[in-house]
Amino acid sequence: MELRPEEISALIKEQIKHYHNKIEANDVGTVITVGDGIALIQGLDRAMSSELLLFPNDVYGMILNLEESHVAAVLLGDDTGIKEGDEVKRTGRIVEVPVGDGMLGRVVNALGQPIDGKGEIISNKSRPVERVAPGVMTRKGVHQPLMTGLKLIDSMIPIGKGQRELIIGDRQTGKTAIAVDTIINQKGQNVNCIYVAIGQKASTVAQIVEKLRQHDAMGYTTIVAATASESAPLQFIAPYAGCTIGEEWMEQGKDVLIIYDDLSKHAVAYRTMSLLIRRPPGREAYPGDVFYLHSRLLERAAKLNDELGGGSLTALPIIETQAGDISAYIPTNVISITDGQIFLQTELFNSGVRPAVDSGLSVSRVGSAAQTKAMKKVSGSLKLDLAQYHELLGFTQFGSDLDAVTKSTIDHGARLTELLKQGQYSPLTMAEQVCTLFAAKHGFLKNVPVEHVRSFEEQLHKFLKTNHNELVQELQTTGVLTDELEEKLKRAMEAFLEQYHLLTEA
Repeated sequence: MELRPEEISALIKEQIKHYHNKIEANDVGTVITVGDGIALIQGLDRAMSSELLLFPNDVYGMILNLEESHVAAVLLGDDTGIKEGDEVKRTGRIVEVPVGDGMLGRVVNALGQPIDGKGEIISNKSRPVERVAPGVMTRKGVHQPLMTGLKLIDSMIPIGKGQRELIIGDRQTGKTAIAVDTIINQKGQNVNCIYVAIGQKASTVAQIVEKLRQHDAMGYTTIVAATASESAPLQFIAPYAGCTIGEEWMEQGKDVLIIYDDLSKHAVAYRTMSLLIRRPPGREAYPGDVFYLHSRLLERAAKLNDELGGGSLTALPIIETQAGDISAYIPTNVISITDGQIFLQTELFNSGVRPAVDSGLSVSRVGSAAQTKAMKKVSGSLKLDLAQYHELLGFTQFGSDLDAVTKSTIDHGARLTELLKQGQYSPLTMAEQVCTLFAAKHGFLKNVPVEHVRSFEEQLHKFLKTNHNELVQELQTTGVLTDELEEKLKRAMEAFLEQYHLLTEA
């Protein structure tokens, strides 16, 4: 049977008449089940992955699973007011956060909303939290140092702008302390900082904010907080939100430092969500895509090439181990994604070595490319000296007779270990660190008792600042230790040593 033209015309008109209704039907769904912060919704035929949904009572949700008959969404708020049969609307927007300079000095939640009581954030731009990382051709090699202000790290495990350096260790070993010191050390360095707190106590986050305020560091810092009391979905998107805020500055040609504290809790939050939406569990009950969870986050750290402005995003992820087990699933995943790791040991921490960094197991795969020439010159043999010291120390426990060379190596190692200790919230400038290591390298500490090494260092800095400030300033500005500067520094230290011995003898 053939259709006549007028019948075809009538059919098309009928379809056009009801087309708007069809669009509406695709944009509104119905809750089938809800509980544990997860909602299954029927009817959202055109929904996108990671799209924002609007539930009753102005609660937002985010789509995670697209099934054949329904979609699974996680709720970014309280689910108590939502019940079966409720209407859910599509927003047509992927989850996004506000970005820009208005975020500096603010404490926000995982959705970029202010939680510091300072009113609305002034921002006319927002960006989606999920984004593809910069490609190889848009990047440049890491070559500029990002100084932490900690002698041990800047000399042996240097971090470069655009690098991803993992801080790993058991709880209560000083992981967050290193991160906070690094933020404080960026004062006056034109580096914007972002601290992402995942699954921590709200009181801990408040203490960190207060410490940063005391050291005038909040002016260039943004805190993204998804505390332990918040839902797993908010803890899940917090690091991506922080990264998005940083990317805006990176693309403006600025340098950015971001700290994820910590990704162990992030992985646990993701596991919670995944098991609730019935994704199949794998090793240690984590879903198979947990590696992708962290790799797509950390790959976004980059040093952009000059055509794109030369901005950088440096990531310091933190991972908490259980009883020093770095072979567990999440630690091995993140170690394989990052460009090196800083290992913190409980034994070192308890014995008073702080920061408790194990210089043997810690590594930076960027290495001396991320150091100034002066720092490279004075720290070249440092790792080897410490390795020899620790090895010989093990042998000397079994015998008392030591030859002169062994005794000299052990004495030098003991002084180095003491010299590399550093109190919290007291980062040093690059020039101060070079002067300290210069003194150790050229034997100026040889006759200083081990217990007086740190007071010797303190007095040395005061002496150089008072009497030879031009040397310190030249070193800080140029970053190069020339032969001429080296001679001047040696003479200055000899003068200080005479004064120091006179004081100690008196």
